[in-house]
Amino acid sequence: MRANEVPTEEIRRDPAAFADRVTADGRLDRRAEAGRYRLVVSRACPWAHRVVITRRLMGLERAVSLAVADPRQEIIGGEPHWVFTEETGSPGGLDPVLGVHALREAYLARDPGYTGGVSVPGLVDVDSGHLVSNDYDRLALDMATEWGGLVREGAPDLYPEPLREEIDAVGAEVYRDLNNGVYRAGFAPDQERYDAAVTAVFDRLDALEERLAGRRYLVGDTVTMADVRLFPTLVRFDAVYHGHFKCNVRKLSEYPALWAYARDLFQTPGFGDTVEFDHIRVHYYWVHTGINPTRVVARGPDPRGWLAPHRRADLGGSPFGTGTAPGPVPEGERVPAPA
Repeated sequence: MRANEVPTEEIRRDPAAFADRVTADGRLDRRAEAGRYRLVVSRACPWAHRVVITRRLMGLERAVSLAVADPRQEIIGGEPHWVFTEETGSPGGLDPVLGVHALREAYLARDPGYTGGVSVPGLVDVDSGHLVSNDYDRLALDMATEWGGLVREGAPDLYPEPLREEIDAVGAEVYRDLNNGVYRAGFAPDQERYDAAVTAVFDRLDALEERLAGRRYLVGDTVTMADVRLFPTLVRFDAVYHGHFKCNVRKLSEYPALWAYARDLFQTPGFGDTVEFDHIRVHYYWVHTGINPTRVVARGPDPRGWLAPHRRADLGGSPFGTGTAPGPVPEGERVPAPA
């Protein structure tokens, strides 16, 4: 099912089309080298967002350049595609580094016979123009654990060995019921499957509210991949999932602990400074014509609520543990502050 089609069956996610691993020693598929790769993302996409957050927390901005696609996908060959435009900083509608208009060109450079879907994030080899990987979860994990000397001094341990089993267990539940659950609700083809999906969404939110009432972070006393995986869904919840995807039993802002937790992360360097609400709202409401055929884009909610005090520090813990916060956002990657 494509984003511009009326849902006729339950949404199913295809496995990553390309999933080469990038590591410091190159022992698996490719070697991590500064300047060799370009990360293509949409600021609207929650799956790409977790990789953008990880790249920023680990200080990989100079090692891996960033290309931001337009939130409005372009119909090419009857299907919506991620493209580069003047509006998002690509002169002449071509990415200034890769020289392509659509991300699909990197897929076809890798495999000229490829006929599958095209998704972000996409890690592209700059020299060859080939797509390296569109496996969002593996890309984030490898940036957090496998990029060796390219990460910044003071970078946090987002995937500590003693907590990995718990991080992955929490992540699996969050993915099933919430990360992917909002899409199952939004693109449900009938009432029965909508009811099942939306019930799972709010059962998971209720469970997270209870879990976070007495602890600052999902797992352990610092930010981990568990938080990185959850935040992109939470930051989009009231803006698009509540209305556009009909997940309207409650708003995120009606959960005291979960809303404070989300604001705590938003105000932590590496999280809120990677959020662009306009891209989020425009993409969902404009592209998903199967469920919003008028393309009318909702105006709210007021994003300034994300800057309200959260008082989560009273629960203990520290976002970066013995590490430090990332430095300033690079000049060309800054997003508008909530206003």
